[in-house]
Amino acid sequence: MKEILDFLAELACNNNREWFNAHKDWYKRCYEKVEVFTTQWLERLVAIDPELAGLTPKDCIWRIYRDVRFSHDKRPFKWWFGVFIAAKGGRKSDRSGYYLHFEPERCMFGGGIWCPNKDLLHALRKEVLANYDEVEDIFANPMTNKYFQDFDTEQMLKKVPQGFPADFEHVDWLKRKAYTYSTPLTDAEVCAPDFMDKVMDISRAAKPINDFLNYTFEEYGEFPDR
Repeated sequence: MKEILDFLAELACNNNREWFNAHKDWYKRCYEKVEVFTTQWLERLVAIDPELAGLTPKDCIWRIYRDVRFSHDKRPFKWWFGVFIAAKGGRKSDRSGYYLHFEPERCMFGGGIWCPNKDLLHALRKEVLANYDEVEDIFANPMTNKYFQDFDTEQMLKKVPQGFPADFEHVDWLKRKAYTYSTPLTDAEVCAPDFMDKVMDISRAAKPINDFLNYTFEEYGEFPDR
């Protein structure tokens, strides 16, 4: 893992095609390490979350090349590695899943549903409103609470969305524009020999949140046109 973080640190300082092409072998070596880690993580995850069976690392690892066609930021490469493991598509899935972000001094474990379309977001809010006591229990559980105390707050509305009660006890949960959660990881934790054990401990803590969010699909079906 240290080699991966070292590569990403250098890439962040030299984010151009000339440097990248000159260090392509280094990139490939790091990608292979991420691929091996993802393979091992998947094998252990399937034991606690069987719906993930059949996924491959290629389904879950984000490509390093950036689409800069509509961006003011023209850096051609991501300066991080990201792995998103979720049922029915891995990184392309609409479902809540498990996310690992590798970036020097900004590593993290996260999950949930990011950037849902309006129909899915509406359904998620309805589920939270109807089953808020279950959400309370999940975040109060010591296993989950060790890493996650609440949904992330980066993406929130200023007002309660139309059609939902403003006097709801957990009104901030209804203001979410995404239902994600996260916990930071230090570089030392990522490079430690027991990192996989740490990741699995966090994965077990994350699973009840994923199960709750993914029940929305059992209740309402699919949500096309994301």
